Amino acid sequence: MLTTDKQSCNILADLLVAHGVRHVVLSPGSRNAPLVLALSRREDLQTDVVIDERSAAFIALGMSIQSGEPVAIVCTSGSALLNYAPAVAEAFYRCAPLIVISADRPEEWIDQDDSQTIWQQNALAPYVKRSCDIPAHTDFPNGKWVCNRLINDLLLEAVNGRRGPVHINIRLDAPLNKLADYTENASRVIRMVSPSVELPTAEARKIGESIASPCKVLIIVGFHEPDEKLNRALAKLAKLPNVAVMTETIANLHSPLFINRIDSTLCRLSNSERQELAPDVVITAGGALVSRFVKDWLRQLDNVEHWHVGLSHTTIDCFKHLSLRVEMRPAIFLRQLASALQIFKNPSDYAARWRDLAAKADILHQSYLKKAPWSDMKAFGYLIPNIPARWNLQLSNGTPIRYAQLMDCNHLHRCDCNRGVSGIDGCSSTALGASTMYSGTTLLITGDMSCQYDLAALSSMLVTPKFKIIVICNEGGGIFRFIPSTSSLPELEKYFAVGTRLPLRQLADGYGFHYGEAHDFEELKRAFAEFVSVNDRPAILAVFTPPVESAEVLKQYFQQP
Repeated sequence: MLTTDKQSCNILADLLVAHGVRHVVLSPGSRNAPLVLALSRREDLQTDVVIDERSAAFIALGMSIQSGEPVAIVCTSGSALLNYAPAVAEAFYRCAPLIVISADRPEEWIDQDDSQTIWQQNALAPYVKRSCDIPAHTDFPNGKWVCNRLINDLLLEAVNGRRGPVHINIRLDAPLNKLADYTENASRVIRMVSPSVELPTAEARKIGESIASPCKVLIIVGFHEPDEKLNRALAKLAKLPNVAVMTETIANLHSPLFINRIDSTLCRLSNSERQELAPDVVITAGGALVSRFVKDWLRQLDNVEHWHVGLSHTTIDCFKHLSLRVEMRPAIFLRQLASALQIFKNPSDYAARWRDLAAKADILHQSYLKKAPWSDMKAFGYLIPNIPARWNLQLSNGTPIRYAQLMDCNHLHRCDCNRGVSGIDGCSSTALGASTMYSGTTLLITGDMSCQYDLAALSSMLVTPKFKIIVICNEGGGIFRFIPSTSSLPELEKYFAVGTRLPLRQLADGYGFHYGEAHDFEELKRAFAEFVSVNDRPAILAVFTPPVESAEVLKQYFQQP
C-alpha cells in the first residue's frame, strides 16, 4: 500500500483498526498530513472531515456514546488541540473512549517562534486517562518498538476498566508529503483480558442482610447508557417492599416501579414526609445527578449511609455521607444484591409510600400543565409525550434537560445530555455525531443560547434527514431567570439572560434545513406534526416562548401545595 513514509503514523493506523476503532473524525491541517494519509487510505476506517476542531471533538463524542465504541479524532499542531478540551473533559466524565491524536512539531522547535508550535504533550492531562508523546523519528534502536508499545498501551487504556479518553501526541518532521510502500496490519498487537468481577456469594449475602427490610433503601441512578441487565436488576430490587428506585430521564432505565420524575415528586413532600421517607441507605449508580432537589435533601439528612457503585476515577462523596465505595459494574453488583435480598421477607411500606407520592405528584403535574399559560413548560409538556417512540432524544444543558426531568419519558428509545461537565458548548455537535451512529431519527431539543454557541454543527457535511432540531427561543439564557444565583440580580438581563441574535429561518435556508416555527400552543401542534413528517431533509422547529412568564411558570410549578 502506498501511503505516508512516517512509520509512527502507519503503526498507529494498524493499531487503531486492531483495537476496534472504526470511525475517525479528521480536521484539515498541514502538520497532520501524514496522519491523514495513513488513516484515510485504510479501507477499514471510516473517515469524516469536520473543519472546526471543537465541533469535531463533540461530534466524535456523540458517535462514541451512541455506538459504545472508541472513536478517534485527529488534528494538526498548535491551538487546534486546545479546541478539543471541552469535549475531552466531557468524555472523561462520561467514560467515553475518545482517542485524541494530535500532530506536533519536533521538540527542538517548540518556543522557537516557529508557527503553530506550543507545548502539546500533556496539554489535556487532567481530562485523559493517559497520554504519550511519540518522537518525530523511529529509526533509533528500539524506536519502532517504543512507538508500538506506547500506542498499544493507550488504546488498551481507553477501553478497559473505567473507559475514557486518551491522548497520543505524534511529532512529525518535514517533508510531510513523502510517500512509501507499507504492508498494512503488520504491527504487533497487544491484547488484554479483563474478566468480569463478581462478589463472593457469602459477601453478597452479608451485604444484602445489612440492608434487608425494615431498612429503608433508596437507589438513585444518574446518566447511563441503555443497559438491559441493569434494568432487570433494578426492577427486581424495586419489587422489594423496602427498596425505592429513582431514575433520571437520562438514566435510560424504564419500569412502572421506578420513580422517574424525581423533582416533580420531591417538591411535593411536606417536611414531615421528608423526615419519614429519609432512607437509611442510599445507593447511587451512573453519572452526576441533574436533580438539585434530591442532592439538597440528602445532604441535609443525618444518619444516612451512602454507597456508590461503579468504576470510578476517584472517591465520589456527593451527599457527604459516603460509607461504601463499590468498584464494580452496577449491573453486576445490583443483580447480586437483588438475589441476596430475596430471602428476607420482613414487611415494609417504604417502596409503596414512594410510589403513592409519585402517583399523586403526577396528578398535580397534569393538572398544572393543563392550566399553564403559553410558556416553556407548556411547550415541553406537549413536545416530550409526542416524540415518536423510536426517536433518540438529545437535550442541551440549561433548561431543556431540567424540563425533560419533569416529564414522563418512559416511551423514549434513548435520551442523552452532556451532563459529564454540563456545559452548553457542543450540544448540537454531540447530537449530530450520535445521529450518524443511529439508523432512526435523532432529535435535539436545545435553547437558543446553546444553539448559537454551536452553529458549526449546522454546517457539517454529516447532517442528514435523520437529524432534527427544536430550538426553544426564549430570548437566551432561560435558566438564569429561574436559578436563585442569578434570577434576582439587577444585572440579570444585561449579563446573564442576554438574548440572542439567532436568524434561524435564514440559517435553515442557507444550510438546507426545513424550517417551521410556533408562537403559541395551537401553532405548536400544527408545526410539530409537519416537523415530524419531514423526511427528505433535516428540519428545524423554532418554538418562541415568553421569557419572563416561562421562568415564573416554572417557579410556581415547584411551589404548588
